[in-house]
Parts: sequence; C-alpha cells; structure tokens
Amino acid sequence: MNENLIILAGGASSRMKKEVKTELSNTLITQANTRSKSLISISDTGRPVMDYLLYNAKQAGYTTIYIIIGEKESLMKEFYGDKITGNDFNGLTINYAIQYVSKDREKPFGTADALYQAITQYPGLGKETYTVCNSDNLYSEAVLKMLRTSAYKNAFISYDRDALQFSMERIARFALVSLDEEGFLKDIIEKPSIEESLLYKDESGKFRVSMNIFKFNGMMFKGYVTNCPINEKRNEKELPTALLNMAKDHPKSIMGIPVYEHVPDLTSKEDIATLKEYIENNYKEDINWDR
Repeated sequence: MNENLIILAGGASSRMKKEVKTELSNTLITQANTRSKSLISISDTGRPVMDYLLYNAKQAGYTTIYIIIGEKESLMKEFYGDKITGNDFNGLTINYAIQYVSKDREKPFGTADALYQAITQYPGLGKETYTVCNSDNLYSEAVLKMLRTSAYKNAFISYDRDALQFSMERIARFALVSLDEEGFLKDIIEKPSIEESLLYKDESGKFRVSMNIFKFNGMMFKGYVTNCPINEKRNEKELPTALLNMAKDHPKSIMGIPVYEHVPDLTSKEDIATLKEYIENNYKEDINWDR
C-alpha cells in the first residue's frame, strides 16, 4: 500500500495574482496576492486550504507528506514545521522538497520538473509508490483513499465531467482523457472541439477529465519524469506529458478510476468565495485531527 503523498505547491500562482473585481476583504485580497494559493485563509477559523487537504489525506491513511515549495517560500514552514524533513503535524510527517528555478527562467519549469526535483532530493521515492496532487484542489478523502489502496501500479482519478460544478466556459477548457474499454489511459486531448469531443466518451457514455491527482510506481515512472520533454506552447515540463509517454510505451499501465464528484478549485480570486462556501457546507465544525 502507498502511504506517500506529494503535494505540488511551488507554482507561481500568476492567475491568482491578477486584478479582478471582487467583494473579498482587503485581508483576503492581500493574501491572494502574496501567499501560495494553498495558504490563503479559506475558512472562518483562519485555516488555509492546505489544512483541509492534509486532513483528508490523513483520514485516507497517508502518513508521509512531501510538500514541493518554491525556494523563497517561508510561510509554509511557519504552518507545518521549519525543518526540511521530519516535521510532525497532527500525526503526519511533513517533508519539504524545493523546486529551484534556473537563472534563465523567471518562473518554475512546470509540474514534471517539480516532481523530478522532489524525487532527486528524496531518492527513495524513485523505488516506492506515491500519490501526487495539486495543492490548490481540495481532493476528497474518498479519492485519496482510492489511489492509496488501488491494486494498480499507476492510476489517476477519472472524473465525470458532468459532476464538476464549474461554468461551462471553464469546463470546456479542460482536457479530456481517452480510455480503452477496460478503463486504461490511451490519450489526453487538449481543448477538443464539440465534434471531436464526441469521440472520447468512455464505455458508460461519460466524458472524463483528469484533475491532476495520480498514483505512480516510482521505479517505473522515474525515467519518464526525468526525461519529460518541454511543452512548446507553455514552455514547461508537465506531468500529463510524462504520463502519456509512459502510456504509449506501456499500454494498459495507467488505470483511470471513475469518480462522480466535484473537486473544489482555487485558481483565481473568484474561486475564494466559492471554496469558502464549500468549506462551510462540508466541514460543519472545525476539523478534528484525532478522529
């Protein structure tokens, strides 16, 4: 079983920092402009969204957490421990991996680069199984547990697009995943037209999307994340690219686990009020770490 969770929290958060009209308090606007997205105080208790993600991870059975942060990030350590490794946070062991930015770049080199730097700093991960997810999506305890306990060496959560509670304009920008008749990943289709998208329904007639939560066999995936090519359009190394390269070399190696549920997201300032409401509705009381 897999007890390692790697959380990607080293991104530049450029969309969150864009100026938009909002009714947020000045405090929240300042946090959105200056903090890592996962550290914005999303609840009335002052808890950031990272607390809820870690709580769900603990309830799902994870014990060892690796948070990938930027080299100038200091606030994360104030929340979850100031040591590079071995911090205790409510029974979880918190470790940090640093995503360094090369001198010829202004921002991080993408999610595949982040994971590559993490497994370089923690070589043992290259021989173990681990789950990887974003820090700005609040994945449920259920999906985290599905990946932790899955019998498949490599897997991802294959979300039913109809369950996602976003605007149709936003959903249309999501890439579709193409699965074979058994549910294994074949392809990822970026921004398909309406006509093209009809070709990619799964066996149950559903459109499926990935929300960037994966389980990897470290030994099998290491070479693909290490040698991930650059996405020319975005000039970044991205996990879906490494994932697809492995799927092409090893058909039926990556299972899409079907799930029908929403994934709260924190991409821009407009998402903050929506996520606050979700927290209020789904966490009626302050979270109990000893449950």
